[in-house]
Amino acid sequence: MLSITAKSPYAVQALTELGRAGGMTTPVPVAELARRREIPGQFLEQLFATLRRAGLLRSQRGVHGGYVLTRDPREITVLEVVEMLDGPLGQDSKGVFAEVAAAAREVLASTTIQDVIDREAREQGQTMYWI
Repeated sequence: MLSITAKSPYAVQALTELGRAGGMTTPVPVAELARRREIPGQFLEQLFATLRRAGLLRSQRGVHGGYVLTRDPREITVLEVVEMLDGPLGQDSKGVFAEVAAAAREVLASTTIQDVIDREAREQGQTMYWI
């Protein structure tokens, strides 16, 4: 079955924001990430708990606490995030749907969190007007 729930797009958005804001060095509170990306805070807490247990994030407690990535955003693929949260993509697909799943897997496997960060930066730059 080819299924991506709301968890994966929200997680990719939050990881993108985390990569932009702190990456691997500066902890960012999950509430701040949720606010910036308009993601329900408790939902994001649950997603980040799963990603932390999977080893993708590290949490730091305290006043300057929050989350940091455990790996460089150039090393984290979108497919990896999707499969951590939603399971193997297209696992039981057959026929044309197996082809669709293979194509989706290829795109997601070749796209990193850094690629998403770069894409957002380009898109934001395109909408800016200087007078």
